[in-house]
Amino acid sequence: MKAMVFHGPGRRAWEDVPDPEPVDPTDAVVRVTAATICGTDLHILKGDVPEVTPGRVLGHEAVGVVERVGAAVTAIKPGDRVLVSCISACGRCEYCRTGVYGQCLGGGGWVLGHTVDGTHAEYVRVPFADTSTHLLPDAVDDGAAVMLSDILPTAYEVGVLSGGVRPGQSVVVLGAGPIGLAAIETAKLFSPGLVVAVDLAQSRLDAAKQFGADATVLASDDVEAAIAELTGGRGADVAIEAVGVPETFELCTRLIRPGGRVANVGVHGKAATLHLEDLWIRNVTITTGLVDTVSTPALLRMLTAGRLDAARFATHHFALDEMDLAYDVFARSAETGALKVVLTR
Repeated sequence: MKAMVFHGPGRRAWEDVPDPEPVDPTDAVVRVTAATICGTDLHILKGDVPEVTPGRVLGHEAVGVVERVGAAVTAIKPGDRVLVSCISACGRCEYCRTGVYGQCLGGGGWVLGHTVDGTHAEYVRVPFADTSTHLLPDAVDDGAAVMLSDILPTAYEVGVLSGGVRPGQSVVVLGAGPIGLAAIETAKLFSPGLVVAVDLAQSRLDAAKQFGADATVLASDDVEAAIAELTGGRGADVAIEAVGVPETFELCTRLIRPGGRVANVGVHGKAATLHLEDLWIRNVTITTGLVDTVSTPALLRMLTAGRLDAARFATHHFALDEMDLAYDVFARSAETGALKVVLTR
């Protein structure tokens, strides 16, 4: 089969690799019918995730049709159409039994495209298939469903829920890329009083408006002064970091009010300074996290009921064998305007 293979920082290739087979009785092999590329895949290509070794098939987001299942798999069967979660869950360890699947001790967590071969391929082996896939209703199409592999649960859990967004609060989202936009959309589920998007690109701020932001601020402007004005001098109740660079994290800590919360979602490849000399007295809460995908069933129900518009994240569509072109378009999003690219058979 063909797959997108990582060959070290800055090097990738769409090339022939062996077809996957079930290794453990809890495995399934899924024929990929739709996939999308994540900002984390770009971080891997930059060398920011050293655990990913050359030869690894990239990708952790997909929709597909079950081809084969191991002897212990009972929840899905060949022919079923499923969402492949970005997080694999053994379902038995201490963390999985409390819904913290991202920290799975039994061989799961974020493994696809990280420590085992991923979804940017014609077929993928899915570990712990019973607890790492979701049956899809016929009413939900592939292009919308694949957004529930990662960006929507990540933004919702690590950004909105960890940030403690409540009705009437002011929320600032730094970074209006796919994760930031997903944070805006899911924050609106809690009826905040104000949602502000901050980004360097006007095109992404325009997209943020379409996704529900009440106000936008160019990152090249005086962001602190703008947020102070919008919040009556108080500062934001919640700041969601959705970029993954030191400057935006540090800015988040300056934008919140005393008692405010910073929810870091971005993947960081460099150290950021934590100014405890300023923060210790301000009752500030800072959260970090890897998505657990425990919210995926609820998000899927909302998507099926028309309460979420996931399809609009996809700005560019490609055939699966145009993977290399899709990576190029997604990596140059400032020029191409790409939010999420969807690849289908």
